[in-house]
Amino acid sequence: MTITEMLEQSAVLTVLGVGVVFSFLTLLIICISLVGKVFYALESRKNVNSHGRTTADIAVKKDENNPHIAAIIAAVNEYRKSC
Repeated sequence: MTITEMLEQSAVLTVLGVGVVFSFLTLLIICISLVGKVFYALESRKNVNSHGRTTADIAVKKDENNPHIAAIIAAVNEYRKSC
């Protein structure tokens, strides 16, 4: 086996390896995106209790004494409404 044949074989193996890694990463990104969309769709159905209030509303009412927690919960709720 000459040096030229070895270089050709190494080039083919390199391109094949990069192609496999690229394909795997592309598939991984697609799967993660799909799982994210599924979880977002499931989360969008709000958990409403028997009194018609969401669990976030209850958490805000319970933590009214701590304005930092109430502000964080309100910000998260606004973010979820915008998505």
